[in-house]
Amino acid sequence: MSTMTLSRPRHGRRIAGVCAAIARRYDWSPTTVRVAFILSCLLPGPQFLLYIALWILLPQD
Repeated sequence: MSTMTLSRPRHGRRIAGVCAAIARRYDWSPTTVRVAFILSCLLPGPQFLLYIALWILLPQD
């Protein structure tokens, strides 16, 4: 199920639903997005800050 809006699902999420929202928006596997996020944390950058910002800014379904 692909939607045009980005919103955090109430079901099927692990922590805050950010990775699940991105996966649903682009019709990807949530596991793939979660693994990509974890691997990206090995690189320098603001990944955790971006995750927290999306957690706060994205509305729930």
